[in-house]
Amino acid sequence: LPARREEPMEGKGTLLVRVYTSRAQLPVAGATVVVTQRDKGGKYKLLSVQSTDSSGATRPVEIPTPLLGESTHPGAVLPPFAVCDVWAEHPGFAMLLVEGVQIFDGVETLQSMELEPLSQGQSSLIQNDFRGIPGQNL
Repeated sequence: LPARREEPMEGKGTLLVRVYTSRAQLPVAGATVVVTQRDKGGKYKLLSVQSTDSSGATRPVEIPTPLLGESTHPGAVLPPFAVCDVWAEHPGFAMLLVEGVQIFDGVETLQSMELEPLSQGQSSLIQNDFRGIPGQNL
């Protein structure tokens, strides 16, 4: 069998995270947001750790992506996007993990994260939420 050609990760996309609570989308300032990416061996690589500002937003995080043209030609083995995972936590709220956030070359992605308030006495380590984002059929 011929060796598969691996696509270069020479592109760059940007991720912004916005953390809020309730249907009124009240910003959660001071939330810790962690962005990671898994390598081919399944190990996590830390891309960013930030606290949200008064509007519940992080600063932009640049993430390496496949070049759009390189990943869309026939026989390409990688999808035309990079995938990362995002955690958000703040005291008094359940931690939230979103897996499979897709980042495209030259595109700014906004990931909104709604944190659920904890009841009195609940621990944020026990009460957590997980959301996966399925891959796009491109």
